[in-house]
Amino acid sequence: MKTVLVVDDSRIMRNIVKNTFSELKIPCQFIEAGNGIEALQKLQMQPVDLVLLDWNMPELSGLDFLKQVRARDEYKNLPVIMVTSEAARYNVIEALKSGATDYIIKPVNEKKFLDKVKIIL
Repeated sequence: MKTVLVVDDSRIMRNIVKNTFSELKIPCQFIEAGNGIEALQKLQMQPVDLVLLDWNMPELSGLDFLKQVRARDEYKNLPVIMVTSEAARYNVIEALKSGATDYIIKPVNEKKFLDKVKIIL
């Protein structure tokens, strides 16, 4: 079974992401984090197969989390999908340049979400 780290400061958004996996019949175990610092700690405690990452969070933004993760050899190939309301083209480009595997804009379209996640898992 795959392990997915869902990082978002909104508990509601984390639940929406988890429910989307359930509706799409993708069996996963979830680890949740409310900000980038918490996510880094959880990532070090347990291996994960995929990170779903919000951009705007307190303490450590999704983009800063992504940069820290990509700076470490053990996480260079870890799939990280930004799931965020930051829809501006320059934000998408900045995230991809910083090492995001993919980018999904909220509100999440189930079909697009499934297509992107299936490739990874």
